[in-house]
Amino acid sequence: MKISLCLIVKNEEEVLSRCLESTRAFADEIIIVDTGSTDKTKEIAKRFTDKIYDFEWISDFSAARNFAFSKATMDYQMWLDADDVVPAKSVEKINELKKNLSDDVEIVAMKYVLSFDQQGNPSYHSTRERIFKRSKNYKWIDPVHECIPLIGNIHYTDIEIWHKKTKIEMVSTRNLNIYESLEISGKIFTPRQLYYYARELRDHGRLHKAIVYYEKFLETEQGWFEDVITCCYDLAVCYKNIGQTSKILPTLLTSFEYDTPRASICCEIGYYYKNEKKYDIAFRWFDLATKLANSTSVGFVHADYTGYIPNVEACVCLCFLGDYEKAKEYNEKAALSRPDCPSVKQNREYLKTMLFN
Repeated sequence: MKISLCLIVKNEEEVLSRCLESTRAFADEIIIVDTGSTDKTKEIAKRFTDKIYDFEWISDFSAARNFAFSKATMDYQMWLDADDVVPAKSVEKINELKKNLSDDVEIVAMKYVLSFDQQGNPSYHSTRERIFKRSKNYKWIDPVHECIPLIGNIHYTDIEIWHKKTKIEMVSTRNLNIYESLEISGKIFTPRQLYYYARELRDHGRLHKAIVYYEKFLETEQGWFEDVITCCYDLAVCYKNIGQTSKILPTLLTSFEYDTPRASICCEIGYYYKNEKKYDIAFRWFDLATKLANSTSVGFVHADYTGYIPNVEACVCLCFLGDYEKAKEYNEKAALSRPDCPSVKQNREYLKTMLFN
């Protein structure tokens, strides 16, 4: 198999070279679609490919991605963003995939690593559709938070794509502006659009309106179950942040109707009981999170919810309960995930004092 790598870009001079350099060893063709750059993006792109196209931005990411896919000529189309990086270990795996992928595979899914811990290890990821068989003529949908519906023979891999910004940036209002324009125009949102609009509202601190859209999403009863579970978590946190504590627990427990308990949900239930000063119950929920297997979810996965967070919180609850020996065990388990964390060190000193006394 051969791969057409397709990117849509605008003013990406800071990151584009890093991205494309990481793909040299597997991309058989590179398609760059520029939506209006005013910096050196296109000059940088010319060092890697002569297939550079202009596309007038119409506030629709799917339209731009579909245009990029239309220019591909290889067996499979692959997408990246300009601030993505393909690590060396993934390049090796992609090249193996190119040699061995069965011809009946139509979509290849990969891990999309969105953040990293203090040691540089992946800590937060989702699973994304990444490579598509060109002959199937797949189309992107949704103007923002675009995706391709997962229809066909899907091959799931552990190949990682790293999303790595070069600096901390303010949250862009671009996506939110698109949703608000659609709302003003009278657009009837799909369940998925309701969910991602709610996430944008939450990210911009507009919690009351975010709650409205999260609730609308749940009311449709048509969302992907992974999105529903994450919605239950997000919505419960929104309720907590605006002081609607009576709605927290029922919302979190709703997630259990869709799949086995997720560590993030268990931790949030633990926080609920900890805030109620019911430390024995809180401990049990944090302890449960530590015992859950590493998630195989293809939704959003935060590694800290099975490692550092529940262990350090279990330690705190046990301290309130006066069981310092057991608290020490959980604090040391937390240290395995974050050995240099100030909280772990403070707990260690506190527990030394309490156990000595």
